[in-house]
Amino acid sequence: MTNYGDQRDSPAIASAAASTVTAATKRFWTPGRFVAILCIVNLINYVDRGVIASNGVNGSSRSCDSKGLCSAGTGIQGEFSLSNFQDGLLSSAFMVGLLVASPIFAALSKRFTPFKLIGVGLTVWTLAAVGCGFSYNFWMIAVFRMFVGVGEASFISLAAPYIDDSAPAARKNLWLGLFYMCIPAGVALGYVFGGYVGNHLGWRWAFYIEAIAMAFFVVLSFCINPPQLKGFAAKESKKPSTSSIETVALTHAEASQIKTVTPKSKSQNLVVVFGKDMKALFSEKVFIVNVLGYITYNFVIGAYSYWGPKAGFGIYQMKNADMVFGGLTIICGIIGTLGGSYVLDRINATLPNTFKLLAVSTLFGAAFCFAAFCMKNMYAFIGLFAVGEILIFAPQAPVNFVCLHCVRPNLRPLSMASSTVLIHILGDVPSSPLYGKMQDRLKNWRTSTLIITSILFLAAIIWGIGIFMNSVDRSNEKSEDDEVEEQAEKLETKAGNNSAPV
Repeated sequence: MTNYGDQRDSPAIASAAASTVTAATKRFWTPGRFVAILCIVNLINYVDRGVIASNGVNGSSRSCDSKGLCSAGTGIQGEFSLSNFQDGLLSSAFMVGLLVASPIFAALSKRFTPFKLIGVGLTVWTLAAVGCGFSYNFWMIAVFRMFVGVGEASFISLAAPYIDDSAPAARKNLWLGLFYMCIPAGVALGYVFGGYVGNHLGWRWAFYIEAIAMAFFVVLSFCINPPQLKGFAAKESKKPSTSSIETVALTHAEASQIKTVTPKSKSQNLVVVFGKDMKALFSEKVFIVNVLGYITYNFVIGAYSYWGPKAGFGIYQMKNADMVFGGLTIICGIIGTLGGSYVLDRINATLPNTFKLLAVSTLFGAAFCFAAFCMKNMYAFIGLFAVGEILIFAPQAPVNFVCLHCVRPNLRPLSMASSTVLIHILGDVPSSPLYGKMQDRLKNWRTSTLIITSILFLAAIIWGIGIFMNSVDRSNEKSEDDEVEEQAEKLETKAGNNSAPV
């Protein structure tokens, strides 16, 4: 009897010790610290986007004046003798990797631990960034830029659901706002960082340094025990004992069910599951309306980000158009993103209220920007445009809040991935060349910019439709997999209770 008691005590002691360690770990990795890590990783991702576009890294091609005096090229474009078309393809290569890989990572999250997938993606990102630094021709750096996009895809698809689950209910949008604030801040920091490092150490070192910075978070992603993502069963499968002692009080059907119960997403072919999830996602009318508004909105933002400084110079003859538009975007982007998030939390973040904020802020933002480009005086333009940009950036977190809350929890990664793919393919990717084509025909920067700005009114109308829809927050609904998991756990618990010694 004594030996039997000793055998029971030692696992109990080991379990207690393990629980103590787990509790200490959880106390250290508070939700705030966990989300802060995700924000820093997001910042590094967008620093990279700023780096590749900075003058210090991207550089310029070799040029000659009318007298035949030539200046050597600088940066990537100068060293590899790239045409402007080839230089633009580097951005396209990144986007191809991002858009192709985003839905793939979303689908894989059904089979593998989502946070480990983020770790895999960041590993690919880090190795690809190092590869960019070691590149010796155009095709080599283009391939590595594509893999940088692949690595970032895992993060874009899976990070936001973790923030949504970790944030306090009353501050979900503010925490999402902090995450999305890293976009304008990261790009701006990338311009500065890339310019400084490129001019002092050489353009390759910009990639090496950002890879070193990300490597720390790669290691961390495999060491952290993240919170369980809502809608996704723990990947550590529970293997219940099915000895005769445990199943003696169960019915024969229940005993066999313990062995055979498996969530459909794990038992079916991954392609079949992905197809069913896509069908379920695009049957959500709220998601469709939200993304249509987002595509229209991003169409204008993409044109602004690429052509804004040139339009400013063409209309107002600004000497420092890059600095003016860059500075306005940083300041107004941060204020607008955090402001929109804060307001939505204050007015109660229901889906109808979110659509109200999206429609109203975009409507008034469009009005201020339209009025700004009508102004003859440059300072009047800057004042009105600053207010317009603050209002235009206000939807950054709320529009993603809708993507996360209009679907069941297990569809959130796919919702984020699909949204990302659509707003780029149908939004900012075509808008820049179409704006350029329009300007080539009209040859009037003010008219071209007023036409592109007016499209924001359409985005406001589309989001306004969402106010009147029968929208239900589905973020707490259970999927079929959740119900199957619960059923299996109940059977396992019943088996365990029946096998407990009397």
